[in-house]
Parts: sequence; C-alpha cells; structure tokens
Amino acid sequence: GLGAGDLMIWPDSTQVTKNELIHNLRYLKPVSSFRTKYDYDNLLYIVAGEVLAKVSGMSWEDFIEKKMMRPIGMNHSAASYTRLADNSNSIDAHAPVNGVVTAIGKDFTPTANAAGGIWSNVAEMSKWAILQMDDGKYAGNKQLFSKSVHKDMWTPQTIINRSSSAYNTHFASYGLGWFLSDASGYLQVEHTGGLGGIVTQVTLVPELKLGIIVLTNQQSGYAFSSITNTIKDGYFGLKKRDWITRYTEANKEDLAEAKNITDKLWAEIAAETKKTSKKPDLSIYTGTYSDEWFGEISLTQRNGKFWFQALKSPKLRGELHFYKANTFIVKWEDRSMDADAFAKFTLDDAGKASGLKMEAISPLTDFSYDFQDLNFKRSNKTK
Repeated sequence: GLGAGDLMIWPDSTQVTKNELIHNLRYLKPVSSFRTKYDYDNLLYIVAGEVLAKVSGMSWEDFIEKKMMRPIGMNHSAASYTRLADNSNSIDAHAPVNGVVTAIGKDFTPTANAAGGIWSNVAEMSKWAILQMDDGKYAGNKQLFSKSVHKDMWTPQTIINRSSSAYNTHFASYGLGWFLSDASGYLQVEHTGGLGGIVTQVTLVPELKLGIIVLTNQQSGYAFSSITNTIKDGYFGLKKRDWITRYTEANKEDLAEAKNITDKLWAEIAAETKKTSKKPDLSIYTGTYSDEWFGEISLTQRNGKFWFQALKSPKLRGELHFYKANTFIVKWEDRSMDADAFAKFTLDDAGKASGLKMEAISPLTDFSYDFQDLNFKRSNKTK
C-alpha cells in the first residue's frame, strides 16, 4: 500500500541499516498484483540505489555526484546534506509546531539518501531539467543517457486513477521516476519531493521547453502548486487565476477539519477523565512488542505516565493517553510531527495485552507514517 514500510526511514532512520531495510521488505504484504495498482513507496528507491551500487562498484552517493551531477555542471549540488562542500547558505526546514511555523533543523540520516537525499539549487536543477528535455544531451552533443533510456523513463508503467484537474487532464501514470500526465493538451512530466519541513516540485512541459522548479523550506504542497500553476497558466494562455488564494482557502479547510477531529478526541478524553476517577491498569499493557518489519517498541511506566518508545526510531517517542476500552492515544514529544496515533490493544484470555495495532488520527498525517501496516505482538522480553 501507499508508503508501506516507510516508518523504517521516517521520521528518522538512525538505527536501521540498508541491509536490514531490504531484508524486512519481505514482511510487507502486497495489497495488489504487480503493477496493477499505483502506490508510492520510498523504500524501493533505496533498493534501486543499492542495485546501482552493486553494478557500478561505487556508492550511490559517489555515482550520482561523479557520473550524473558533475558532467552537466551541477558542481555545488550533493547527494546528501553532509556531502555539501559549502552548506553556509543552505535552508532550514520549517514545520508548524503547536500552530507556529518553526525551524526544525536538518537531522537527515544517510540510509534514505537514494529516496530523498539530494541537495541542490534552482540554477543547477535547471541544468537537470534542460538535460531531461534534450533527451539526455548536454554540452553540445555529449550524451549522459541514451535516447532509448530517456524514452523508457517517460513511458507509462503504472496507471494512476485520474482525479479532477484544472487542466483538462485525460490520463495520469507513473513512468520510471516521473509522474506523467497531460495538461491543457501538453505532455506534463513532474515529480515532487519531501522531507520533514521541506517540499519541492519539478515540472516539465517538453513541447514548450518549459521547466518549473520550486524548492521550499516548509511542508505544504499547496505552496509549490500555487507557484507552478500560476506559471503554467501563463504559458498555456489561460485566463489568470488566483492560485494563492485558492490554495490558502483549501489549506484553511484542511487544517480546520483536522483540528476538529483532534479537538473532539481530546475533549472526549478530558470528559471521561473528569467523569471517573478510575484509571486503567497500565500493567496490562506494559512491556516490549515487536513487528516483523519495524522492530521493537517499549511501553513503560515512568513518574505516573505511560510511555511509548520505538527502539530503532528515536523520534517515535511519546506519552500514551487512555482513550476508551483498550485504546490509547500516542502524543509524540516532537510536535513538528503531525502524526499522533491511536494504539489499539488486543487482550489474551487472561486479560493481558497480547498485541496492538496503530492508526494515524489526523487526515493530514503524511503517508510515510504508515502506522496502519504495523502489527505488534508482545515479545517474551520484560521491561
């Protein structure tokens, strides 16, 4: 499914190796037959990066910089933040924290570089866009990749259900690393990218020799869409539309819907707490649990509070609040993660928790928090 397994690298991957990640893919259950349904997954880009490393004898990072970036003049770009020769003029990621846009730092880990590690700028990304629209040609008649490979990249591989569009779109699909569609009668080739507090979009309209590159240091896709669409409207000769206002209103509606859901939930918890002085027996739930692909979590009682800690994802740490029956709410300590989740326990015949499943609360939670794919079982360890 969408984002399956991404929790191994998101929101952090400091404790997971690429070998472990690739090994654990076997535990993720397919939800459809091969290429019969579109679902984006970051992990398979990491797999592709490791294939490239084995074939080339170079690390993915070395290959991308030496064989792809440098030949076309991307001399200040790098395959990861730590490889930038000069990072003094690099952006800080920003995300809403308790309703206030806040700088959240750059704690990106190298495990997921092949899925989203590249750092660049508009000037050098423009060279990549021009290369793409010139069928892999650069510096006159030099060829970085063949025309046939370029054609394969821009050939639909998986059909995507078409959604309503402001550009009279008739088809949507995924090629090899590119989204493909038509927009106002033109072929459109594009891709987005995102990390915590950073989202980007590259859009190509080859017939117009148009490349639009939007790099932002915040995490709303509405920002890059408003800029991209405004430029497209001008090139397509369409009547001017106020995309900033449209997307601002859409964003307000999304935030209001999410706030209504979470406010209602916390109000229920407060009312239930006020109504009864009886507290749940936390010893029923305390212990270590394990999921086949994600690994272990530890649920402990400390200073009168009930804590969740993922052993291989340090950021997934937060307090468990009793909700109802055998369901708790995990409120993450890092409030830049808009990803609080339900933790729903199952009990054995003796009345002790034997497992738990999770589900994101807010509809705005990023798909890479794929809590729904977890199936924790109590381990024999005690903590």
